[in-house]
Amino acid sequence: MQPDDLLNAVKAKFPDITQDEQSRAVTVPRDSFFPLLSYLKGHDPAFDNLHCLTAVDRKDHIELVYILYSLKARQFLIVKVKLGNETLEIESVESLWRSADWLEREVYDLFGVRFRNHPNLQRILNPDDWQGYPLRKDYTNKDLVKKP
Repeated sequence: MQPDDLLNAVKAKFPDITQDEQSRAVTVPRDSFFPLLSYLKGHDPAFDNLHCLTAVDRKDHIELVYILYSLKARQFLIVKVKLGNETLEIESVESLWRSADWLEREVYDLFGVRFRNHPNLQRILNPDDWQGYPLRKDYTNKDLVKKP
């Protein structure tokens, strides 16, 4: 299957997604996020590998970026979803890809995104008593500032 055929099939099933023509990434509304990823996992060719999950702080929202890979088709697909700063919660995809376990914990630890139904959502890089989320643009930690 050609990349354009795959994108056309996805857009036909999920008409509310948008595509960035330059990067070929698709942006999906929060309500369609889990159904889309479930579809991609079970679709032929299946996106059987969650290659990467990260987040980007855009000041007015957090953008989650999922990089999926199909071993059979040898294709990548980037899926983005925007979360408003007041609602930093989304369904975990750990039930679809086991690799999401630590990736979601890292995004939680550094950006504060809560993944519903994650089996072990706790900090993975920072100490348990760490205050705040260090990769947020609004993060400040007075202890890190050196005094003259």
